[in-house]
Amino acid sequence: MIRKNLLIWVTLISSVIFVIQLASLQLSRDSFDKDFAIQEISVYPERGLIFDRNGELLVANQPMYELIVIPENTTEFDTVQLSNLIGVEQNELSKRISSARKYSIKLPSVIKSQISKEKNAYLQEKIWLFDGFYLRKNSVRDYIRPFASNVIGYTGEVDQNDIISNPYYEKGEMIGKQGIESYYEDRLRGVKGKRYFQKDRFNRIIGPYNDSKKDIQAKKSDNITLTIDIKLQEYAESLLKNKKGGIVAIEPSSGEVLTLVSAPTYQSNQFIGQDRSVNFQSLLNDTINKPLFDRALQAQYSPGSPMKILNALIGLQEGVIDENTTITCNAGHYYARNAFMACHNKFGTISNLRKGIYNSCNTYFAKTYKMIIDKYDSPSLGLDSWSKHIKSFGLGDYLGYDLSIGKKGFIPESNYYNRFYGNNRWSASTTISNSIGQGEILTTPIQMANFASAIANRGFFYKPHFVKKINNQANISFEKNHTSIDKENFEVVINGMVDVVERGTARIAKIKNINVAGKTGTVENFILIEGEKKQLTDHSTFIAFAPAEDPKIVVSVFVENGYWGSRWAAPIASLIIEKYLTGNVERKWLETRMINGSLLTEYEKPYKFQNFTINE
Repeated sequence: MIRKNLLIWVTLISSVIFVIQLASLQLSRDSFDKDFAIQEISVYPERGLIFDRNGELLVANQPMYELIVIPENTTEFDTVQLSNLIGVEQNELSKRISSARKYSIKLPSVIKSQISKEKNAYLQEKIWLFDGFYLRKNSVRDYIRPFASNVIGYTGEVDQNDIISNPYYEKGEMIGKQGIESYYEDRLRGVKGKRYFQKDRFNRIIGPYNDSKKDIQAKKSDNITLTIDIKLQEYAESLLKNKKGGIVAIEPSSGEVLTLVSAPTYQSNQFIGQDRSVNFQSLLNDTINKPLFDRALQAQYSPGSPMKILNALIGLQEGVIDENTTITCNAGHYYARNAFMACHNKFGTISNLRKGIYNSCNTYFAKTYKMIIDKYDSPSLGLDSWSKHIKSFGLGDYLGYDLSIGKKGFIPESNYYNRFYGNNRWSASTTISNSIGQGEILTTPIQMANFASAIANRGFFYKPHFVKKINNQANISFEKNHTSIDKENFEVVINGMVDVVERGTARIAKIKNINVAGKTGTVENFILIEGEKKQLTDHSTFIAFAPAEDPKIVVSVFVENGYWGSRWAAPIASLIIEKYLTGNVERKWLETRMINGSLLTEYEKPYKFQNFTINE
């Protein structure tokens, strides 16, 4: 009896389950049929505009259309006809459709992008013939000025990694790939909406679905105003034509970046249009010029003699020198047995601090550095104290600016030398190259500009940044970063930097009626050629700010293979300063020399596979 009742109950339960399954299937099918007759179309807000600091429009948008496919909605169609309609070869069309199916049969994929308004109008009359295909309105970037591309960046189609990391995006959509376009992607893109349309049995849209009640409104994107002065940027780029290197100009009172130049570089509009993939590959394959490599942010160079300025400040702070401390230079000095550091000053030259700065005396700063290290009970303690001072100027770490690329540089600490020589089995003489900005020290041009800002401000800096306003609202204020050097120690050093321009190594950088504070640098340059280390022509570097008494602009210039600092870097920096402060350049002869000057022959030397001379 029990078994009979159990059998009845099992039968009843099974029947109920079966009925529920049938009902669910029917409902699902009904829903599918309903959904099949509804077209979901993403609505994209126009990407935010980008302006320079003076309100000049740099980046706008142009309307364009895309051919979209949802693979599960397709039926058998004439691939030859569609191929001819959209101007894509049949084999390529098949590949794109296959790729769309692999990505998702339910989600939309772009088959052809950047279709013109006129072409779209024509395709609208024919697209109903192809189930599962529809045209979607979008826009493409219009980079109005061909400058500051390394700052602005560019957009491109999302790849698989983008989609995996952020489900917001679908295949074929655009995303910021580099520069401001990438860093501020969430603000520039807005938030896409959705529109739903009813289709007839011929797959043609016949009107909005449910009176558009289900539509989701797109969220407007934000406009961005950069700190960049586009006219100054254009001028700076012209000065670095046919040269390799970087230029950074900063407003020291705010940390706003006025100019950021990397040479050679690219143009953002190379990533628009049908040739964008070809252009990108060409830029990527240029391993000699490396136009995609931002030298102003990513290139790590020895700073050379500008590091003497920091060693002077540390010497004053540590109390091992004062402004009247004199040191005799005998065309250099022996810093260890049989170890001689040469100097361009004549035998018997006696310098105080100010004279040591404007004559860029290696001996003066090598001995100052040694006194800093030897003040402490061990070289490790001395070097770590020195390193802490240097790092307080923003060197040896990321500055935290609002671009996603950069390098930390390198400022050595005691553990670095302890690994090589053993704990304290080394001395100040072992690390003497730190005194003149050579050896292990590495900095980027933007770090050089930043520490020059700290000097211009007499002991503090604001984090460099590239966005001034978002939707006409000022960008968040940045915290004031103080160095470890007391304010009263800066003035004598700045006076020495003014002397550098007035009567020292950078007299070519003098500007009428403007006091310029600067420091030249000449950096040794080596390369491996077929496994052999060879020396190339020195790099040219210069840091400066003006007016010295109330700085409005700081400039850092680094020119690869540019000989000594006064040959290329100093004149370029002074022209940028003059242009910014006066709106004009009087020294046309110097301007012409810098714009027309070329270092291409220097860059070709290692690739000619023959002996060459340097520092000619």
